[in-house]
Amino acid sequence: MIAGQVLFLGDFAAIKTTVIGFLIGFFLSGSAMISNDYFDREVDRINRPERPLPSGRVTVSEVWALAISFGILGLLCAAYIGITLLIIALVIWLIGQAYNWKGKDAELAGNMMVSSSVASTFIIGGISVGGIDSGLVWTFAGLAFFFDLGEEILGGIMDVSGDAIRDSRSLIRTRGRDFALKCAGLAFLAFILVSFIPYLTGWMKSSYLVLICVVDLAVIFYYARLWKIHSPDEGRSITRKLYLITTAFILVVVWMRIANV
Repeated sequence: MIAGQVLFLGDFAAIKTTVIGFLIGFFLSGSAMISNDYFDREVDRINRPERPLPSGRVTVSEVWALAISFGILGLLCAAYIGITLLIIALVIWLIGQAYNWKGKDAELAGNMMVSSSVASTFIIGGISVGGIDSGLVWTFAGLAFFFDLGEEILGGIMDVSGDAIRDSRSLIRTRGRDFALKCAGLAFLAFILVSFIPYLTGWMKSSYLVLICVVDLAVIFYYARLWKIHSPDEGRSITRKLYLITTAFILVVVWMRIANV
């Protein structure tokens, strides 16, 4: 959210707008993540038994109370900025809940629901400071979409044992491991291709080109390693590194945008 604001403005927004933007993303994303734990509770008993719900550290009623509270708070923050942002935030929140309820069984379409929600944070960030006509914001929304799409497909590969319990139609269960890895590879390839747009259009300077070359090479390296993993834990470790790399990438880009380098 804050990155979307900075990409649009070229600087941080006013402190109140920055905080509210952060809270919109925090609460709406948190609501979806919390309710996801409810719908995944049987699968998590196999894949991730240490999580709060399957381990018994929290109850189902506590999960829903927190998920609903987070959703309401996120929508109230969006409403504070304006009706347009409230409507968009509500749609994104509903997509997240629909994915948790039924989207997990929708193969690639389900993965795209999650990726769209992730990408929307940049767009909502731009809208929160006054506009949606920034090519830079939309480009980074695209980068978020393709990267998260690849990660979501990989997540299905790592969670295949638990997904069998609910008869989930993940790509690996319907098309096989190699097909799923190839689809993830196509998503990461799209990420790499789109990553050059800010430089080619002149929105970012040559320092960005150096940065994105390093990031893209890291994505290629870790994706190649995924073909040789021997356990789900090993795969999760690699995807975690990919997430850390792209998080660092976004932080550096925000600094570049503010410093105009």
